[in-house]
Amino acid sequence: MTEPLDRRRFLRACAGIAACSAPIGETGLRLLVPAPALPPGRGTPHHPPRARSVIFLYMDGGPSQVDTFDYKPRLQREHGKPFGMKMEPTQFNDNGNTLGSPWRFAQHGASGQWISELFPALARCADRLAIVRSMSADFSEHTNANYFLHTGVGIQGRPSMGAWIGYGLGSESDELPAHVVLHGGLIPPGGLDCFGSSFLPATWQGSVFRAAEEPVANVQRTEPRAELQRGKLALVQRLDALAGERTGHDAQVAAAMRNQELAERMQLAVPELMRLRDESAATHRLYGLDDPDPYTRGYGAQCLAARRMVERGVRFIELTCPKIPRVDRWDQHSNLARDHARNAHAIDQPIAGLITDLAGRGLLDQTLVVWTGEFGRTPFAQGRDGRDHNPFAFSAWLCGGGIAGGVTHGVTDDYGYKVVADRVTVHDLHATILHLLGLDHTRLTYRFGGRDIRLTDVYGEVVRPILA
Repeated sequence: MTEPLDRRRFLRACAGIAACSAPIGETGLRLLVPAPALPPGRGTPHHPPRARSVIFLYMDGGPSQVDTFDYKPRLQREHGKPFGMKMEPTQFNDNGNTLGSPWRFAQHGASGQWISELFPALARCADRLAIVRSMSADFSEHTNANYFLHTGVGIQGRPSMGAWIGYGLGSESDELPAHVVLHGGLIPPGGLDCFGSSFLPATWQGSVFRAAEEPVANVQRTEPRAELQRGKLALVQRLDALAGERTGHDAQVAAAMRNQELAERMQLAVPELMRLRDESAATHRLYGLDDPDPYTRGYGAQCLAARRMVERGVRFIELTCPKIPRVDRWDQHSNLARDHARNAHAIDQPIAGLITDLAGRGLLDQTLVVWTGEFGRTPFAQGRDGRDHNPFAFSAWLCGGGIAGGVTHGVTDDYGYKVVADRVTVHDLHATILHLLGLDHTRLTYRFGGRDIRLTDVYGEVVRPILA
């Protein structure tokens, strides 16, 4: 017969809450809670990995493929003329004539990659990039498309790509989260659920950092005396042991306690991690931290922080876009020329600097860098000088761990409107990322709601032509 749960037993059962006030300090001790739940055999790759970490450069809003990486001379020839294909319904249906790109394209590198003049610094990295011109999405509205890109399902409530990777491989760092989101100013439509863990253990949800020396609230330690820290921790450990003996720890309580334990270790690790001033002046210039544009400097700080996280074993790092006043991220329904140029200037030098720096430090071969938005833009005008949402074709690029540089994959029609060869879905992109990390996307599953669920659902093929 179960004993009644009196006040004392209740308080013991809740003792894990006391972890919130127990900094770990320099003790090196660990709370007595179970490790994050991993299924048997997980935490190690299914096959030899080509990459150990992912840096996901998320371009919020949907950059225009025909103004960035998908050169279409026909648009220039037919600029201002009636569009030569059937127009599908668009988000706002304020459709105009064919809209040529305001920017020139040129071939770069020994591979001859076509890249817009929007990205002069990135163009110098052309031979390291695999450009995918044949991406397609299932949704034309930002929120659904963001959920789809981040979680593989176009509705709220599924684990994010970063959470799946943490769940499959575990963490390489004891002091930092496996999954970090560097908040540049814009959280995507769909909110924090784009980075969540859903039914996976909470250990693997995204931790949102700012690219500043205090990136996380309350990260600075408040207890100056190490002996008090040790005493508090010892008490918490005893209480946790009693609670475990009496009631056990279910998975959610265990994950919450381990997250709090990690938060305490972060008080030591994070301030040093984000001390970007420790980097050399040459490194600051490489990332654009001396640029007159504050948004270039801000994105450069994110990119530099991402490199430092890779060095320290963070598995998955997502960078969000800077919030530029009077510029609606990459979502240019009007003012295409002005606002795409502002967005591109903010990210161009920092991303080129990141790739160059990773390569120079011997980290690029083990770091997968992915650049994409949630969909593309129409090759015909919205109104006078904008482009509407286009899920039928958009561009992405990958470089680094396991990727063949100087490769272009996929073909769109002469207007860049729809994919005509070698379509790549979001599920395919996810399958490829997991493959490069050593994970078979068909075997990375979690039992929930009566079925085995995976990031790629029942879809997805590895895009092998872009692999080294």
